[in-house]
Amino acid sequence: MTGTFINVAAILIGGTIGLFFGARIPERFKNTVIAGMGLFTTALGLQMFFKSENSLIVLGALIIGALLGEWIGIEDGLQTFGQMLEKRFSRDTDPLDETQGKPGSNSKFVRGFMVASLLFCIGPIAILGSIQDGLTGDYKLLAVKSTLDGFASIAFASTLGVGVLFASIPILIYQGGVSLLASQLNSIITAPMMAEMTATGGILLMGVGVSNLLEIKKIRVGNFLPALVVAPLIVWVLSLFKI
Repeated sequence: MTGTFINVAAILIGGTIGLFFGARIPERFKNTVIAGMGLFTTALGLQMFFKSENSLIVLGALIIGALLGEWIGIEDGLQTFGQMLEKRFSRDTDPLDETQGKPGSNSKFVRGFMVASLLFCIGPIAILGSIQDGLTGDYKLLAVKSTLDGFASIAFASTLGVGVLFASIPILIYQGGVSLLASQLNSIITAPMMAEMTATGGILLMGVGVSNLLEIKKIRVGNFLPALVVAPLIVWVLSLFKI
């Protein structure tokens, strides 16, 4: 889990720098940087999607994953967790939601936590890097990801606040868990499975860019996360029937 610990440290350091020096950055610069990252994230997601060998598998994974996510309530769970952290650690909360009497789910803290958590957890580097780190102890891929996440944390924290730092918690659980289960995952996940999982992750990254960064349309991206598990399962089922 060396790579995961480096990744967590990069997010905390980058987020702290963004918090302390973010006030010196003009607001229009922050907004432009976030918009630029939104464009890049959307383009990266599109590039990942093109790795699919069968786009219908990705579509099926998204539909089934969305139904599972809505049933489980992943997005609401992430928002509730973010609100809990906001109440405990943030002094700069938004006004209370008039209908629910609690910090709004669109508050700066929760938005920062949600955006950073989804962006840092989704992607082939997070999965491949964690598997490589767990199997061989080689954390080069996660070191590269840590550098990217560190710079992203500076930009996000300067605009979205302290919630970005708490995205290190899902990173620790997610990447650490994958690393600990790496040997089992490596024996199960084949190249076609990884291709469709990567393509599905690309669609989710596009959702993060469009919804949370560019703010074009609100999408409950968190509820699509089960699709990352459904995609390789569909590939496995089709392989049984040699389709």
